[in-house]
Amino acid sequence: MDITTDKATAKARVKEHWERETCGIRYAEAEDRKEYFRQISAARYDLEPYIPPFADFESAAGKTVLEIGVGAGSDFENWCKYADHATGIDLTEAAIRLTTERLTLNDVPAERYSLKTADAENLPFEDNSFDIVYTWGVLLCTPDTERAYREAFRVLKPGGILRTMVYHVPSWVGLQLYLLYGLGRGNPRATMKQVMFEHLESPGTKGYTVADGEQLLASAGFTEIKATTKLAVGDFLDIKLSRKYDSPKFKLLRRIYPRWLVRLLGDKYGTNLMMTAIKP
Repeated sequence: MDITTDKATAKARVKEHWERETCGIRYAEAEDRKEYFRQISAARYDLEPYIPPFADFESAAGKTVLEIGVGAGSDFENWCKYADHATGIDLTEAAIRLTTERLTLNDVPAERYSLKTADAENLPFEDNSFDIVYTWGVLLCTPDTERAYREAFRVLKPGGILRTMVYHVPSWVGLQLYLLYGLGRGNPRATMKQVMFEHLESPGTKGYTVADGEQLLASAGFTEIKATTKLAVGDFLDIKLSRKYDSPKFKLLRRIYPRWLVRLLGDKYGTNLMMTAIKP
């Protein structure tokens, strides 16, 4: 794993990956565009039903919200329902285009939100601008994750809350990747963090222990940090396979995968590390 890779090049590779396939769109097949977006949201909340209670969209009533990484807009549309004003950014033009289309189709008043392409490491907002900053599985993809969380801290108002998810190790997804790309390729000394970095989603995706995650937020200035792990759909290997894994070998793996053991051991080895924190 070359962690010294030029950050601009690394970020361009991340952008290219997510321009090709915005998160969640593989679950939508409808030709009708309203139904297309409904399918994306239904899959998101059916597969990970703990997202809405963690986000706590209703808590945004009368407040300003920034979502970093809007994807196909499922969560952002919910922020728009409750927030006094919701602002969304994404590194990709595809995500902004899709989210704008979704909101327009669903008659969300334009004055309730703003959307723009932007870099999480260099947020285009003044200090102390938002009551809530929310980001789900996004900042672990950017090359300088520490800087991105410092930026989230900067734009939050004093007393504002951060709600964020990064990937957790040790986890079932980490183990899957280790068996495939570490042990399976004759490199038993590989770590879960390494195989995640090299093979999970976009290039350079990071995994964190609970202690790592807490330190990540503390070093950015956050206090009252609360962290919990949760089993993700990938831990059960129930996800709709991307082209990369749509092969007979992986289909066989899905059939023999020990989901009973995943359920038995519970959330301790879940891939989602969900954290909340306060800007003092």
